[in-house]
Amino acid sequence: MRIDVHTHIVPEGWEDWTARFGGERWPRLVRHDACRATLMTGAQFFRDIDDRSWSPERRIEDMDRLGIDRQALSPPPVMLCYWADARATAAFARMQNDNVAAIAARHPTRFVGMATVPLQDCDRAVKELRHCRERLGLRAVEIGSCPAGRDFDDPALFPFFEACAELDVAIFVHPATPLIGQERLTRYYFPLIVGNPLETALAASKLIYGGVLERLPRLRVCFAHGGGAFPFTLARLDHGWRVRPEGPAAIPRPPREYAQRLYFDSLTSSAANLKFLVEQFGADHVVIGSDYPFDMGSADPVGAVGEAGLPAAAREQVEGGTAIRFLGL
Repeated sequence: MRIDVHTHIVPEGWEDWTARFGGERWPRLVRHDACRATLMTGAQFFRDIDDRSWSPERRIEDMDRLGIDRQALSPPPVMLCYWADARATAAFARMQNDNVAAIAARHPTRFVGMATVPLQDCDRAVKELRHCRERLGLRAVEIGSCPAGRDFDDPALFPFFEACAELDVAIFVHPATPLIGQERLTRYYFPLIVGNPLETALAASKLIYGGVLERLPRLRVCFAHGGGAFPFTLARLDHGWRVRPEGPAAIPRPPREYAQRLYFDSLTSSAANLKFLVEQFGADHVVIGSDYPFDMGSADPVGAVGEAGLPAAAREQVEGGTAIRFLGL
């Protein structure tokens, strides 16, 4: 079974959240026809999308063509809305969670849903997480890399990570605003091209140095885009831990020991980088990720895995075996 863990979906439409809750940055969908729409943030253009972003039937056509048996469905980062009042974001998350749960229920062999939660308010986030796990049957949650400006070593976020471990909910981390160095990434589409990999490296490093994995050994966390720059930063993290006092003061073991427990998707944009990722962390910690249906993703995620020239057993794990274990399927 081939499982794509990194795909994004939005509902076919939703009410005007600005009119209901106030605030000028709420995502809204402007439909042009049955197949085309524009995703706006308030009055600002964000992205033109098509029916691949909301139609399960359209997605299944592509999945069959690409050799993907199952997709994990998560919101694009713009839909996380950590900037807003937590009560409003909780309602926005519930609307999205109901949508992905309904699609997964209608197509149980083709889709698995990921939750989203109002992580600017940890208590509300845990409440929504519990609802998604116990009432909707969702086994994973997507979170941004720096929710509401908090890094993963912030003690305010620890109860959420603790709840994920307790409820056996896997975490999929996607870079999202705010991004590291954002003020210097205003041109050339650099927020996504350069900012996302740097942001992911920082998020993974903070998760490790913050002791989250030390305290929660059963926590399952996957980072998008092959971990961004993190796999290439890990050796330096280890070196710093050995030669500087700050490292052992934060965590009792070298960073690599914790990093070996993380998961990463295959979206490295390079066969050589994917091979390096598998060599560093093992095929049992790498899953297919395409970023479907967006242009910075992989148009042929199964083919991209094949180009890495992995041994047959390793390729089988990356294509599906690891995702089954990560998602708790």
